[in-house]
Amino acid sequence: MKKYIRLGLLSTGIIFTVIGASRGEVLKVFMKAVKICLECIGVG
Repeated sequence: MKKYIRLGLLSTGIIFTVIGASRGEVLKVFMKAVKICLECIGVG
């Protein structure tokens, strides 16, 4: 039973990752991460 739950959660994660990447959200997340890091360091 645990095996099927793990497989289902893994499949769901992969599906959502592919959907997000196909919508171009990777760049948005990356830009937000860069902005947050620069603010933490104090450069930006």
